[in-house]
Amino acid sequence: MKSLHRTAGFTLIELMIVVAIIAILAAIAYPSYTEHVRASRRADCEGALMGLANAMERQFTATGTYCDAGTTNTGCGTGAGDTGSPTIYATQCPLDSGTKTYNLTINAVTQTTYTLHAAPIGPQAGDKCGTLTLDQAGQKNISGAAAGVTTDYCWK
Repeated sequence: MKSLHRTAGFTLIELMIVVAIIAILAAIAYPSYTEHVRASRRADCEGALMGLANAMERQFTATGTYCDAGTTNTGCGTGAGDTGSPTIYATQCPLDSGTKTYNLTINAVTQTTYTLHAAPIGPQAGDKCGTLTLDQAGQKNISGAAAGVTTDYCWK
């Protein structure tokens, strides 16, 4: 005679297959997610670099020079020759509250030229784009990037 009781549930093999499928999906999705988060932080800081460039243009309009490069102390940067952290704009981004992901710095080469830098820190330190740069002519560049990474990829 056949038993009227039937057991229901998952076997251990079925459970292991489900766990393996979830692990494979997570292995694919997580790196994509983290790269998307890094790209979002990078885009936010690109906007901050543009804002700093606007502050430099206001400085030029008011004083006739971007910075003094050490001659008249117009006060664009905290370091000698107007380099280092900006005194006319925020020093880190994002500009609003939150975990800071980039340090902003100025390198005033002459009174009419400068290069702005955004160096990744904290959770952004592993970004393959490295340091973002922007100069007075609007030239966007990167330094310290991973092999094969282009300026066009990093500056979108």
